[in-house]
Amino acid sequence: MNYKHQIIIAFFILIGTVTGQEFLKVQGNRIMNGEQEFILEGIGLGGWMLQEGYMFETADFANAEFQIKNKIKDVLGDALTEQFYDYFHDNFFTRKDVRTLAAAGFNSIRLAMHYNKLTPLDQPNVYIEKGFARIDSLLQWCKEYNIYLILDLHAAPGGQSDEGISDYDPTKPSLWESDWNKQKTIALWKEIARRYKNEKWIGGYDLINEPKWSLPGNLALRDLYIQITDAIRQEDTNHIVFIEGNWFATDFGGLTPPWDDNLVYSFHKYWNNNDIGTIQYLLDLRTNTGAPLWLGETGENSNQWFRNCVKLMSDNNIGWSWWTWKKLGGITAPLSAEKTNGYQTLLNYWRGSGPKPSQSEAWSYLTGQVDKMKHDNCNYHPDVVDGLFNEGENVTVPFKELRAPGIIYLTDYDMGPINKAYNDKDYQNTGGLGAQDWNNGFIYRNDGVDIESCSDPVSNGYNVGWIDTGEWADYSILFQSSGGYAISLRYAAQNSGGKILLYIDDLPVTTGFIDIPVTGGWQNWQTMILTTTEIPKGMHTVNIRYYFGGFNVNSLRFDLISDVEGEKTGSITPELYQNFPNPFNCDTNISFSLPDRSAVKVEIFDSLGEKIDVIEGGMLPAGHHSVNWSASNLPTGVYYYRLIRNGMQSEVMKLVLLK
Repeated sequence: MNYKHQIIIAFFILIGTVTGQEFLKVQGNRIMNGEQEFILEGIGLGGWMLQEGYMFETADFANAEFQIKNKIKDVLGDALTEQFYDYFHDNFFTRKDVRTLAAAGFNSIRLAMHYNKLTPLDQPNVYIEKGFARIDSLLQWCKEYNIYLILDLHAAPGGQSDEGISDYDPTKPSLWESDWNKQKTIALWKEIARRYKNEKWIGGYDLINEPKWSLPGNLALRDLYIQITDAIRQEDTNHIVFIEGNWFATDFGGLTPPWDDNLVYSFHKYWNNNDIGTIQYLLDLRTNTGAPLWLGETGENSNQWFRNCVKLMSDNNIGWSWWTWKKLGGITAPLSAEKTNGYQTLLNYWRGSGPKPSQSEAWSYLTGQVDKMKHDNCNYHPDVVDGLFNEGENVTVPFKELRAPGIIYLTDYDMGPINKAYNDKDYQNTGGLGAQDWNNGFIYRNDGVDIESCSDPVSNGYNVGWIDTGEWADYSILFQSSGGYAISLRYAAQNSGGKILLYIDDLPVTTGFIDIPVTGGWQNWQTMILTTTEIPKGMHTVNIRYYFGGFNVNSLRFDLISDVEGEKTGSITPELYQNFPNPFNCDTNISFSLPDRSAVKVEIFDSLGEKIDVIEGGMLPAGHHSVNWSASNLPTGVYYYRLIRNGMQSEVMKLVLLK
C-alpha cells in the first residue's frame, strides 16, 4: 500500500468516526475532552494571517510583514496591494488544506494571527469583519473534520518582541512600551472571547506568541496576562488560556502560580537534544503548579529529530503543535510550493539585482506564486508526516510504491527511523539555529540522506550525493515475477575509491565490494551491471551500502532476463548508450542492452560515413554489455557508431576523439 492510499483510508476512517466532543478543559495537570484525556497533536498555520520573511524568501531584505507589504506596494501601488492580499488570503489556505491535514492525523490547528487583520491600531472598539470572517470559515472547516482550532496572537499591537515574527517596527513603540498597545491587546482578546465563547471546536486562546523583551522578573508579562485573562473571563468561562514564557516561550519565571483554573503553560522547543534534560525544568513547572504543559511550537529540523521529539512528548504526556503546515520551498513542512520564475524576478528586483517589473507584470508574478501555493499545486511530503506519527522504533513503510522489473530511484528509500530505514552521518540539528545542516542538498526529502538536483535525463530529477562510509538505505520493492534479474546502477564519480555492497532481504547478492569507476564529474552519468541473480516473486527489501564516497547515485534498474522456468522474457529493451568518456582520448567504452541472446557487433564510421572499424561481439546473453574501442591510430575528429543485433541496425550515435 502506498502512502497516498494510507492517507485516503485514514481520511475515511476519520470522517466516519463519531466521537463525543466537549470544550477542552483543564483538569489537574491534564487537558480533557469531557471524561477523556485529550493529547493535542496539531499543526501551526503560519504565513496566512501573518507573513514571515523566511517563509517567502524575503528575510534578508524584508523580514517583518510590514516590510514585505511595503515591497509589494512598491510594485503594485496601494489599491492593488489590498486586492492582492485578498487574493492571497482566499487561496493560501482553504478547506482542502484542512481535509488533508485531518487525514494525515492532526487533531488541531494553531492559527498564527496578526492583530491588524482583526482591529485597526488607531481606532478603539473597531473590528475588521473581513478578518473575523476568515477565522469563521476556518472554524467551519475544522468542525467538518473534527479539528480543534487554537487562536494564537502571533503579532500583538506594537510587537511583543524585537523580531520580524511579531511584525515589530523599531521606529514605533513596542507592546511593552505603550499602554495603548496593551489596552488594544486586552480589548482584542475580549472581543475574540465574546465571539467564540460558545464554540466547542475552539480549543483555546494562546494569548501572546513568543514574548522576547527585557521584563525584570517577567512581572510586566504576568500583569498583562492576568489583565487579558480577566477580560476573557468577563465574556468566556469555557476556553483554555495558553500562557507562553518570555524569551521565545522558554522562561516561565514570575508566571507562577497559575491565576486561572483553566490555564496551560505553553513552551517552544527548537534545535536542541530530545532528552529529558531539555524539558526537566518544564516537568518541574507542571509538578509545582499542577497545570498542564503544551509544546505549542516546534519543528524546522529533520524527520528523525521530529520522531524523537514526539516520542519525548508522548513519554511525558505532553501534547504538541508543529511548525508549520505550508511554506515556499523547503522540506520540513508537510506541504511546500515551488518558486515560480516570475516571483524570482521580483526577488531579484527587491534585492537590487534586476529591473523593476511593470505593475501588470508584478501582479502576474505575485498571483502566479499564490496559485502555486494553492493546496492542489503544492508538493506533499509524506516523510515529514511519517516522522510525526510513526513512533515505532522498528517500523518502516515505503515512501513510494516500487515495482520490479523497472527503475528504482535511490531517493525513494523507505520511510522510518534512522538505522532502520536508512543511515546517514549527519541527520539533525541540535546545536542551535544555523549550527548544523542535516541535509546538504535540502531538496526532495527531510532526512539525513543528502539529495540534490540531477541533470541525468535517466533519473527522477534527483540523486543521492555527499556519500560517506557506512551510509545506506532500504527499499521495499514488489517483484512482480520470479526469475533471473540483471541489476544495474546509474552512477557518477568525481573520484576513485568508491565502493558499494548490495543486499536483498539481508543476504548479499554481490561477491564482495563493487568498485565505482571514475566518470569524470559529479553529473557525468554512466550505467554499470552489478550482478545477475534469482529473485522470487513478492515483496523484498533491497539494501544498498556505501563506502568511501567520491560518487553520486540515482537509480538501480532491475531487468527480468529469465522467468522461473529459465525462459528468456525479453523484458530488457534493446538500447545503445552514449559512449564514455566522450570526448575521449584514444580509448572509450560503448555500452548496450540486449532483450535476449543475440549476435551483435558495433560498427564505427568516420564523418564521411565510411566504415572504419567493426567490433565483433559474437553471441551474447540477454542483459547489459560494454565493449572497448581504441582509436589510438586515428586523428582527432567526430566519429559515429551503431549496434547491429541479429542483423538489425540501431540508431547512430556520435563520439568525439580529442588528442
